[in-house]
Amino acid sequence: MNIAIIGASGAIGKALVHQLCLNKWTEVIYAFSRSQKVYEHFNVKSFFINLEDENSIKTAANNAICFNGFDLIIIATGILHTDEIFPEKALRDISAKNFHKLFAINTIGPALVMKYFLPLLAKNRKSIFAVMSARIGSINDNRLGGWYAYRASKAALNMIIKTASIELRRQNKHAIIIGLHPGTVDSPLSKPFQTPISREKIFTAEYAAIKLLDVMNKLTLESTGKIFAWDGVEIPY
Repeated sequence: MNIAIIGASGAIGKALVHQLCLNKWTEVIYAFSRSQKVYEHFNVKSFFINLEDENSIKTAANNAICFNGFDLIIIATGILHTDEIFPEKALRDISAKNFHKLFAINTIGPALVMKYFLPLLAKNRKSIFAVMSARIGSINDNRLGGWYAYRASKAALNMIIKTASIELRRQNKHAIIIGLHPGTVDSPLSKPFQTPISREKIFTAEYAAIKLLDVMNKLTLESTGKIFAWDGVEIPY
């Protein structure tokens, strides 16, 4: 398999690289991140990417061209909070600056990656393009409210996945594009919000990667355009 992972230096991205390196069918992994991490695995090639810069994404795609196309492309990026950004509890907390930042990373960046990387999927066999989404982006599943910018950025991402799947079906009949919810992973992204969650519902990045790869292994062409949780259960829009 020829594989590309965007966001390879994050908790889930690193775990996916590790797990895929253990797969005997893996030929080469193109690992993209802002840190351009150096890997010990001989079949991992490291490249720079900045999801807030379209030229960077275009250059990354040009560097990723491989013979016979990609079997698997995963976007493992995402942002929930920073030192200056925190999920909103109420409408009074909404900030245009925060909305712009979360949409730039969670929605616009992945959309631009699709623009340049979807054409790189293999066309003569089953191929998968997977994007890290989140259950919290489900409109039908929203029971608690709050977290306006993050919810909206992930809901918009889900719509982009669905819309891209319709276009992709016309261009590449063997390709599947989906969103994935990894669950609550023990990482810097979830750390400030783990207190009310029972420990058995907080996953290690390695466990999440194993479960997500298992979900992807079971996908069919009918799966395209859908959002799946780590346990394989479809999440409503």
